[in-house]
Amino acid sequence: QVRLVESGEGLVQPGGSLRLSCAASGFTFSSALMRWTRQAPGKVRELVADITSAGGITGYADSMKGRFTISRDNAKNTVYLQMNSLKPEDTAVYYCNARLGWADYWGQGTQVTVSS
Repeated sequence: QVRLVESGEGLVQPGGSLRLSCAASGFTFSSALMRWTRQAPGKVRELVADITSAGGITGYADSMKGRFTISRDNAKNTVYLQMNSLKPEDTAVYYCNARLGWADYWGQGTQVTVSS
């Protein structure tokens, strides 16, 4: 059974940092393209960052460049999202996504709230 379990949710002040983790199981993690997406209230889901299977190539949405870092540990079947210089507009539910061939797997999401 495929499982993606996000963790690291929290409330942080503007300018603060938070690290999200996504633990994967039930598929060949090291072969999957991994992504973080997010959805804010009343908005469509958007791509935050992605990372290739071996971790050699990463990509970011323009508004996250320089602030967020995606990484993965294939030995631990885990992908991370380090978020720095957080802004109130980063408030959203963050989802982990795995793409393996034609299959797409999703986690349940974890809430990030940026507020003073």
